[in-house]
Amino acid sequence: MAVTTGELRPSSGADSWRTPLIIIICGCAIALLSFGPRSALGFFVQPMSREFAWGRDVFGLALALQNLLWGLGQPIAGAIADRFGLVRVMIVGALLYAAGLYMMRYSQAPLSLDIGAGVLIGFGLSGSSFNLVLSAFSKLLPPEKRGLALGAGTAAGSFGQFLFAPFGVAMIDNFGWQTALTVFAALMLLIIPLSLALATPPAERTDVPDGDQQSFKTAMAEAFGHRSYVLLVLGFFTCGFQLAFITVHLPAYLVDRGIPTSTGGWVIAAIGLFNIIGSLSVGWLQNFFPKRYILSVIYFSRALATVAFISFPITTFSAIAFGAVSGLTWLSTVPPTSALVALMFGTRWFATLYGFAFVSHQVGGFLGVWLGGIVFEQYGSYTPIWWLSILFGVLSALINLPIVEAPVSRPVAQPA
Repeated sequence: MAVTTGELRPSSGADSWRTPLIIIICGCAIALLSFGPRSALGFFVQPMSREFAWGRDVFGLALALQNLLWGLGQPIAGAIADRFGLVRVMIVGALLYAAGLYMMRYSQAPLSLDIGAGVLIGFGLSGSSFNLVLSAFSKLLPPEKRGLALGAGTAAGSFGQFLFAPFGVAMIDNFGWQTALTVFAALMLLIIPLSLALATPPAERTDVPDGDQQSFKTAMAEAFGHRSYVLLVLGFFTCGFQLAFITVHLPAYLVDRGIPTSTGGWVIAAIGLFNIIGSLSVGWLQNFFPKRYILSVIYFSRALATVAFISFPITTFSAIAFGAVSGLTWLSTVPPTSALVALMFGTRWFATLYGFAFVSHQVGGFLGVWLGGIVFEQYGSYTPIWWLSILFGVLSALINLPIVEAPVSRPVAQPA
């Protein structure tokens, strides 16, 4: 008997513990853990820069590499997970992530920072982040539970940001940045046992009708020849640019404006807290409204919020208010983007195809972090990057409007 794609059917009593609720809880815990430390890395810029006399461009390059390699590694990790199952990928990713944080703790030169914070954490995130969690949800949960689960998985990542931002600031202030990184590294190892609940079967063991089988090469050609997928990928670039720039450079930007570091921690925490509301709301709203319109509204709202933020004097209230408004649209692009990928192409190569969309997201993240550091060192101001972020937001709002929300047309095999 064929197994319905996307629904968990345990093959033995040993798997009976993996109910949809357990899968969602463990997946959300992984998203929380993996997203937390990397969202707090901006708070290490100033203490490490002071200790080693680095400019912000040094730290910016390391975290830009992280974003880029996270994106480039995502389709590879997704393809391996699609082909051989998710658990192995998640374990390797968690170990690389922990090793990168631990290497950061002993970094005393820009090269070692690039390897630890950039290469190891970047590839570690590609194998252990919420992107693979969303893929597991799409494969293991029945269709009626997917929308809310995708929103919950994204919201859990934001809750990790809410927890780790003030936690990271408190650790740095009371125990030093070295101890904070060591604790972060130890916490990443918790992903390993949690990943067992998200085990997906290797491709050759998936019992699906012959018509659903599709080679990797055919899937890639189909996706990149599909206009709506290309538009979705291009629009996702802006999301990465905006999120990475704010995560890394906003804490320092606020300090430059006379706002205490602790307030910066609460601003990042507010982003994470309000994104829980935004992600869950979008996960629910996409059942009633076209996903392309939701994405367009999100990108345009970000642009308006940024204009308001930089146009008025920066105060503690305005900073936290900006964090709250940004949080409502922070990762809320992920549920409709991932849902559109699954709608267009099904779940067979979901992790891979969403991974390629995420490459665009992380190329944007690379440029947001890297250009932010370079522009500040050159001009002593982040203003040009803020306005570039606004421009990208408006363009992405327009790019998403022509997307067609329908499964891709495929030729039907005729019986002999």
